Amino acid sequence: MVIVNQRDKIEWKEGMTVTDLFKIMGFDYALITVMINGKYIPEEDYDFTEIKDGDDVRAYHLAHGG
Repeated sequence: MVIVNQRDKIEWKEGMTVTDLFKIMGFDYALITVMINGKYIPEEDYDFTEIKDGDDVRAYHLAHGG
């Protein structure tokens, strides 16, 4: 089980990456900042960074406007 944003429980799968998690959650925003267990994950690493069972994932959509 992976906890996302302290509320969503997602079934963990072997080899799950940040990109996989985004697909499962339906995230398609352009500006998302991700932290796994308090560690910042750069956007260029989303396809390669594996999420482990039990990880605490925080995904923040950066919004802007006027």
